[in-house]
Amino acid sequence: MFGGVRCSRMAGMGFVSLAVSIVGLGLCSSLGSGQNYFLDDTAGLGRVFDGIGGLSGGGATSRLLVSYAEPHRSRILDFLFKPNFGASLQILKVEIGGDAQTTDGTEASHMHYENDENYFRGYEWWLMKEAKKRNPNITLIGLPWAFPGWVGRGKNWPYDFPDITAAYVVNWILGAKQYHDLDIQYIGIWNERIFDIKYIKVLRNTLDKVGLSGVGIVAADGNWSISQSMITDPHLNDSVEVVGAHYPGTHTVTEALKTGKKLWSSEDYSTFNSDTGGGCWARILNQNYVNGFMTATISWNLVASYYEDLPFGRDGLMTAEEPWSGNYVVESPIWITAHTTQFTQPGWTYLQTVGHLTQGGSYVALTDGKGNLTVVIETMTHDHSACIRPPLPPFNLTSQNATFQLKGSFVSIKELQVWRSQFNFKTKKPSFFEKLPPLKLVDGSFTLHLDEDEVYTLTTITTGQKGSYPDPPPSARFPKVYKDNFDVRTPPFSEAPLFADQTGVFEYYNNLTDPGPHVFTLRQVLTERPITWVADADQTISVIGDYQWQNLTVTCDIYMENVKSGGVFIAARVDKGGQSIRTANGVFFWVFADGKYKVSNDLAGQTVLAEGLSGTKAYDWNTLSLTVKGQYASGQLNGYTLWKSAVVLNPKTGWAAIGTQSFELAQFDNFSVLSE
Repeated sequence: MFGGVRCSRMAGMGFVSLAVSIVGLGLCSSLGSGQNYFLDDTAGLGRVFDGIGGLSGGGATSRLLVSYAEPHRSRILDFLFKPNFGASLQILKVEIGGDAQTTDGTEASHMHYENDENYFRGYEWWLMKEAKKRNPNITLIGLPWAFPGWVGRGKNWPYDFPDITAAYVVNWILGAKQYHDLDIQYIGIWNERIFDIKYIKVLRNTLDKVGLSGVGIVAADGNWSISQSMITDPHLNDSVEVVGAHYPGTHTVTEALKTGKKLWSSEDYSTFNSDTGGGCWARILNQNYVNGFMTATISWNLVASYYEDLPFGRDGLMTAEEPWSGNYVVESPIWITAHTTQFTQPGWTYLQTVGHLTQGGSYVALTDGKGNLTVVIETMTHDHSACIRPPLPPFNLTSQNATFQLKGSFVSIKELQVWRSQFNFKTKKPSFFEKLPPLKLVDGSFTLHLDEDEVYTLTTITTGQKGSYPDPPPSARFPKVYKDNFDVRTPPFSEAPLFADQTGVFEYYNNLTDPGPHVFTLRQVLTERPITWVADADQTISVIGDYQWQNLTVTCDIYMENVKSGGVFIAARVDKGGQSIRTANGVFFWVFADGKYKVSNDLAGQTVLAEGLSGTKAYDWNTLSLTVKGQYASGQLNGYTLWKSAVVLNPKTGWAAIGTQSFELAQFDNFSVLSE
């Protein structure tokens, strides 16, 4: 007997409180004493809940999603955003593309150049609209990782001309509304980089001047250090609505609490989406509030929709990295998210009575103030809930009995819906987001037997649903034969399918000066180095295909637009991307506008395997073909062998690629790969 509640074992559910016959009492007494916890609003409530979300970008993490055929693409979006179906996300945060490498690729800016504005580049506009279509109440947030070079006036720094940077960012917000009817509710400063107090004040003033006083500033998307500056600077404090920190390890600092502002984990998770990743997510979703009073948690990333061999492969709430097959995987973090999102809304309030369980784990409770109550309990063990960062201090967790006593306005609740996830690491047969029979309360009390690595939701909300679709097609490798002639008169997106830009931006281009076969091409459009977030390459490069490709032929028509120093390449076996792109190796076949060619073993062009005269020049179309087989490579120019038998010892495998030798205009057409 626990807290005066009679208990019984319900089929498949552990021990739960029920009004049952005397037979149940023997079962109940065998459990031992257990621990009592109170859920009470008598003394007031805690902080207002702002939601759980996902982050697209930082960078190019949704790159492959747009290329999925229907119905698979819409189904993936439903698992992410559709209310009462899957993750039912309440926040979508996106990168404001800055033309630079920001983890897994570059995202195009709305202003490549100062006199250029285009609010249809990239895929974040589309993604925000798809999210809003499914959940009209979703909160939208924008944050820059990088900026076009012109913003810095020649310096790799966005703060020297704060008016220019602020206007650039505010243009993005205005464009979202004007062209897509999207209301951006929050805007950030500069992802995980030093904040500038003057810039934050200028940004606030610029927003207010154009009628965007309702757009809140989140600062500073790094550590908590800005909170100290906010305490000593009232103007700064007034300018910032949310203090957002990244990977806080579920803890905040005293100074952040003293600001009196909303506290968010504005980027978190970033963990391989195995079931241990799901355990990480379960633990921090509860404990970010229990330990740190953070009222929003945003996952980097939303969906792992980028080549898996790029950095942080599969660090998303679900996996959708095979548009060519249609395969996707609804991973455990989707259902862990649902435990909270399907039974709460932003604007609900945490109870003050939240905390840790005596034998390990945590519980939170939220209410809408209208009689509804949602309780989420997690019992994730240390080794099954470690996130990628920061290191997780040791702790112990054992199975336990927990009695929850409802007080205050909740005392009259007679029944709670029950949803459970069991990770079952020992049997490797997990069960996620399972609806169990409702729980009858006696005298406002219920008891659970909690095993290791479980998540429970107990709620008055009855609309929860584990959404499902027929299984997607089976997983398959990237096609061994792939061709793209870029002949798309009105492309749905600015970038060609499956190309993953790693430095530079490659866009569909309508070449009106060409009366012949090259009217529709792919063009590298950046002419100056952006204000970078990481060390972008000095060359531009876009990769495509299967990282396991070994023996293959890459062919592409190329067109240089820089008379003096133009240079372009096609490549095979490219072995690195993301933040390591500067040191990428492979087989790179270059031709230059000065009539020369070169074959290098690296993107930097330092390790030369062959070189000579090509006769190539700017404003001429040429066809390059590169064949790599075993340890040997050969190249053709316009159907004639230009070089052969270059020895390639490493790398053994990698992507195909195209690119330029600098930030310069160049065009590509009739791309093809034939892999063995």
